[in-house]
Amino acid sequence: MDTVQFASDMGEAWGVHCRVNRLLLDSITAAGLAGVPAGMKGRSVGEIFAHLHNARLMWLELTPELLSGLHKIPAKTKAEKEALTHEALRAALAASAAAVAALLQKSAEKGKAKGFKRSPLTFFSYVVSHEAYHHGEICMTLTQAGQRLPDEVLYGMWEWDKL
Repeated sequence: MDTVQFASDMGEAWGVHCRVNRLLLDSITAAGLAGVPAGMKGRSVGEIFAHLHNARLMWLELTPELLSGLHKIPAKTKAEKEALTHEALRAALAASAAAVAALLQKSAEKGKAKGFKRSPLTFFSYVVSHEAYHHGEICMTLTQAGQRLPDEVLYGMWEWDKL
């Protein structure tokens, strides 16, 4: 497979993955965003989405030109946590998704992901695996909080040919 095709395929897969994030976020109620794991300390669902965005920025910091206009989402104080709205999270995730897409493109072209010892494909897999772990955490937290997502969303996350 040539570099152009590889970069295109990786970009397509990243785009589908980001649509899974959007499907999840758009399917959660405002009360669900505030949901926390039952019986333990942990991030709220909104804080998990903020973490996804912030973790992306950590990788983007290694390529500063891709960080233009992007900022971490603070989620420490009560006011910051209350600011984790669908609109704010959707905008931040869309912006960081576009920047990561550019980072993946650069990595594929150079044959190296900056700051990552393994191949660009392995880097891509690492980033998607991290976010997919949190998809499970989000679904579990929502279920424990009495905000279980509908089956069409839970199964829809796996229907990549339709996303």
